[in-house]
Amino acid sequence: MTTLLILFYFFGLAVSSASAEHYYAADSNVIGRVEQYTVKKGESLIEIAPKFDLGYNEISEANPDVDPFIPPTGLPVRLPMMWIIPDVPAREGIVINISEMRLYYFLGKRTKLMMTFPIGVGDEGKETPVGVFRIVQKIVDPYWHVPKSIKMERPDLPSIVPPGPENPLGSHAMRLSLQSVLIHGTNKPWSVGRRATHGCLRLYPEDIRRLFRMVRKGEKVTIVRQPIKVGVSQNRVFMEVHDDGNSHYLLEAVDALGSKKLLGKVDGKKMLRALTEKSGIPVDITMDRPVE
Repeated sequence: MTTLLILFYFFGLAVSSASAEHYYAADSNVIGRVEQYTVKKGESLIEIAPKFDLGYNEISEANPDVDPFIPPTGLPVRLPMMWIIPDVPAREGIVINISEMRLYYFLGKRTKLMMTFPIGVGDEGKETPVGVFRIVQKIVDPYWHVPKSIKMERPDLPSIVPPGPENPLGSHAMRLSLQSVLIHGTNKPWSVGRRATHGCLRLYPEDIRRLFRMVRKGEKVTIVRQPIKVGVSQNRVFMEVHDDGNSHYLLEAVDALGSKKLLGKVDGKKMLRALTEKSGIPVDITMDRPVE
């Protein structure tokens, strides 16, 4: 274990921990790497995604020309296991970017170690709110008190759903200081990486158990909406673009690059291509000359 931690600190390596990985967030805000996977007989992208702790949105955006339900056997697909850390004032606690449907958890300022998980977020008209909150309650085997808004849509539901396979909160839940919003598990893993909730944040069952053990009551939760993120790694400028329905991508890209004084270091054609493709993967948009 000591050897692995040394590798974290000096080489920025990602070492597997079950389905999630630890990353060393040092001076660069670009982490991970894009991998490749060969589709096996009978597999769908929806089944492949959780094997690598990816959401449906991520694997489908990274492979736009592939049928997510019936991909050809033997086809190589991209696994977008590379991200730019959201732009927040401080890397602490939980940081959630609604646009990419991903949660980042920083294990401590001193270690600079972090983990990241895919999430499901609020559906259209039921969007997850942005802002800065705190974890005010941690619940094992939560009861689901069905909100009135959901009862109106599903009058067949009981007022309270006990713990178990029919409970949409899964095995663990953490309540935010905005009382109506929970970070919780799910009994519908396929919904991770989709806009499928009434505002709550939904994780794979194995991910919520892991996150629940690490997070302390009172920890900070920062929720942002950043469809465009930019960063620098090894003197190269990267931009990550997510399709979240926003219509001002170019303006947001210019603002994001300008705020980091990177506008003069990017290739305009590469930037426009990244904005058009919206692959959800960090793309190198550096000019041919290296960043000074």
